[in-house]
Amino acid sequence: MLGCLVEKQLTTPQQYPLTLNALTMATNQTTNRDPVVTLDDDDVLAALDELRSHHLIRVVLPSHGRSVNRYRHVLDEVYGLDAPRYALLATLLLRGPQTLGELRARSERMAEFPSVGDVQDELAALAEHSEGLARLLPRRPGQKEDRWQQIVAESWGGGGSAEEDGVIEDGSEGAPTGEAGVGSTAATAPPLDSDLRLELETLRRELASLRRDMADIRKDLDTLQQELGG
Repeated sequence: MLGCLVEKQLTTPQQYPLTLNALTMATNQTTNRDPVVTLDDDDVLAALDELRSHHLIRVVLPSHGRSVNRYRHVLDEVYGLDAPRYALLATLLLRGPQTLGELRARSERMAEFPSVGDVQDELAALAEHSEGLARLLPRRPGQKEDRWQQIVAESWGGGGSAEEDGVIEDGSEGAPTGEAGVGSTAATAPPLDSDLRLELETLRRELASLRRDMADIRKDLDTLQQELGG
């Protein structure tokens, strides 16, 4: 779901945020998806609820003549990402682990990367992010190039679904997740002590909460400034 929302925001902004019907169609499309899935509206709503519980999407209430709710991602607010970085993240969500060349080619409709080196720099930034959003997979026997994998779900303690973004309802306009799953975590780090793991997950959630609070404060300040004629 999350990858789909990003994809449609960047490729068809005039249709963003997405209605439930549009998001279901985006999730079930057969191009630029691996694996290809077939979900109904109930499946998509369940995934959206899960994403909302982790504050990764926002519900846009009807306004300006619209009659249905729409949905948008808030990766920029929650993780502090710019469009090129969440475009790469969306490509990984939609198509699983990929090489640098594949990511550059497959994300070109969403963001422009002058070289493969630029893709690598952005992925390194995602990997070094405090939430740990991507990782380099070890090369398998017979593989000539390294592949990268998204690990968004792990950043909020999730297990295996890419559509686990959480969001609060909001009446503002915005722009969904791509596929039904997050992807496997083929590369494994050394196991952490259970207490350390719990502490780490708690710190990550607190950091995400602080970022959301800061985003809300910025919005309130912008609104106040507009009201004061600034």
